[in-house]
Amino acid sequence: MQAIVFRQGGQVAVETLPDPEPGPGEVLIAIRASGICHTDIEILRGNYGASAFPLVPGHEYAGEVLAAGEGVTGFAPGDLVVADPNLGCGDCPGCRAGRVNLCENLGAYGVTRNGGFAERCVLRADALVPAPGMDPALAALAEPMGCVLNGLSPLAGRRIDRALVFGAGPIGMLMGIALRQRGAEVAMVDLDESRLAMAAEFGLGALPQGSAELDRLRCGCDLAVDATGVPAVAAGLPGYAANGGNVLYFGVCPPAARIEIAPFEIFRRQLSLFGTHSLNRNIAEALEVIQACGPGLGRLITHRLPLPEIAGVFRAGTPKGAMKVLMA
Repeated sequence: MQAIVFRQGGQVAVETLPDPEPGPGEVLIAIRASGICHTDIEILRGNYGASAFPLVPGHEYAGEVLAAGEGVTGFAPGDLVVADPNLGCGDCPGCRAGRVNLCENLGAYGVTRNGGFAERCVLRADALVPAPGMDPALAALAEPMGCVLNGLSPLAGRRIDRALVFGAGPIGMLMGIALRQRGAEVAMVDLDESRLAMAAEFGLGALPQGSAELDRLRCGCDLAVDATGVPAVAAGLPGYAANGGNVLYFGVCPPAARIEIAPFEIFRRQLSLFGTHSLNRNIAEALEVIQACGPGLGRLITHRLPLPEIAGVFRAGTPKGAMKVLMA
C-alpha cells in the first residue's frame, strides 16, 4: 500500500509499505478521508508526541471496514467508521477517572502508532465509531469536533449567551459553530479577511483583530476562547470576559511560552479559567453535531487532495487560503 511516512524530524516521504493485517481484536479499514491538523506539523518537527519515527501520521480519519480480526463483532465489510485516536494505558489515574486524554502514557494513532495518511490502516476495534450513511469527508471532521466538545465540557451548566473566539481557522470555526448550535451569540476574531467572510457565511460574527468593534467587547463576553495558540492572544483573553465569565485556553501555545495573568483580577472579577486537551471519547457525539449542521459544514473543506499531494503539503505548507485540507 501507499502511505505518507515521517522518516524522522522534518523528513516526509511517500512509500510503499506492506498491506497491514488485522490481529485479534483489530479491524482493517480502507481510508476514505484523512484531515491535516497542525498537530501533524508539530509531530513532523519533533515538537509533539514521542517522536516515534518512522511514523504514518494522521489522526483525523474515516474509512471503510475491509476485514475484522479474531474476536471482533459488530463490524461488517463496507461499514463506514471513524477513528477515535487516543489510546490510554488503562492503569494511570487519568484512565481510571475516565479521562483517557489525560493518560500519563498516552498513545494515539497517527502520533505513536501508524495512522490515517495511508491507503489502509489497522486499529483496535474499540477505537472505531460507526458513521453509517455519512459523507466520509464530513465524518473525518469528527475528531476535531470531538476536541471542541471536550473543550466545552468544563462549561456544562454555565450560561453562555455571548462568546468570543480568537482564531477563525478550521478548529476555531468548529468551536464557533458548536457554540452557536448551543444558542450562543458568537463572534470570531482573525486577521484573515477570507476566514472572517466564511465565518459570516456560517452565521457567526466576524471581527478583525484590533478593530473598534472588538474593543467594545472588552469585559463583555460570557466566554472568551483562544483558538490561535499565540501567547499574546492567550494573555489578553481575561480582558474580554465579563465579570463572572469564563476563559478557555483551547489553542496550542508553544510549550515554553509564558504569559502574565493578574491573580487579583481573576479573584475580584470571579473569572473561571479552563484548559482542555484533545478529545475524550467524544466521537459519537461529534458525529451527531456534524449531522445536525448539515452538508453546509463541508464548506470548511477547501482542499481534497490525493495522497502524493498531501505529502507535498507537509513539505511546503498549507496552500494559501486553505481551511481544512483532506486526503480524499
